[in-house]
Amino acid sequence: MVMETNYVPITRGNRVVLMINGLGATPVMELMIAAGKTVPKLQLEFGLAVERVYTGSFMTSLDMAGFSISIMKADQTLLQRLDAPTKAPHWPVGSAGNRPPAKIPVPLPPSHSTKSEESLSRPLQLSEQGRILEAAIEAAVNAVIGMRDSLNDWDSKVGDGDCGSTMYSGATAILDDMKKYYPLNDAAETVNEIGSSVRRAMGGTSGVLYNIFSKAAYARLKANSDSTVTAKQWAEAFEAAIDAVSKYGGASAGYRTLLDALIPALSVLKERLTAGDDSSTAFVLSSEAALAGAESTKDMQAQAGRSSYVSAAILATVPDPGAMAAAAWYRAAALAVKAKHEKASS
Repeated sequence: MVMETNYVPITRGNRVVLMINGLGATPVMELMIAAGKTVPKLQLEFGLAVERVYTGSFMTSLDMAGFSISIMKADQTLLQRLDAPTKAPHWPVGSAGNRPPAKIPVPLPPSHSTKSEESLSRPLQLSEQGRILEAAIEAAVNAVIGMRDSLNDWDSKVGDGDCGSTMYSGATAILDDMKKYYPLNDAAETVNEIGSSVRRAMGGTSGVLYNIFSKAAYARLKANSDSTVTAKQWAEAFEAAIDAVSKYGGASAGYRTLLDALIPALSVLKERLTAGDDSSTAFVLSSEAALAGAESTKDMQAQAGRSSYVSAAILATVPDPGAMAAAAWYRAAALAVKAKHEKASS
């Protein structure tokens, strides 16, 4: 997407209105697909708060195929005028009531597509941290890959039926990209590249949320000047990632989402590290909390996502697929880290 801003400067953090205009022969469904692709791109890549989205045929050329995308900088006065009642036959009628302000997403750090090849090359020799990180990532994605059918089955009852396929796409992309260019000796940059892999390969809400998760963790890790990341710093990055997903996804504990696995894991991780447990033990114990949290979603009424439209009777038959996936990759990564530490000390 190329943004033309010569006439009205639009910069990161601005509030904008988006119009997807069909030129005459483009079906509404295709216009909606275009809107669905455009909004997250504006939010995540350009850091814009999309306040309104207008989709339809507003300015046409007979039965011309295609559509145009227009973005206008907005303030509260302009939004009030756009929302005002009108008798214009083809202008969307605004709904009454207060609208919460649009959220400005986490700024994206540069991805591998904007970095030099040198900075992306996989290290010829891995440090101890690099080997542990590689083992953790590989174990995590393989756990997700192995759950594809189960996740799809659960999601067919409470969602779109594609959670497993979506997670599988992200996991295989991470695995392939790690072998090619992840800078594994640099934990922060590796986490950043995981986000880039996810953004490229994963669709739907899961892709957006995991991208936000990775980028927030990256930002927290990057703030540390030490080359070796401590368990406490990993916990801080984990907390920053969870906070970002909660803030921009609008969910919290008890909403029947992936956070119901990750929030208990974070709580136990911080508790065990404070108590003086060694890092690998703390991570394994926290992964048990993640599994328990994911399983507990059977008893929750969904507050967000497609599951919020499903009856409580059906929800009680299966756990939340997103929470189970999160618990699985976290558990696998924790066990891999512990195995590496035990091997190193033996």
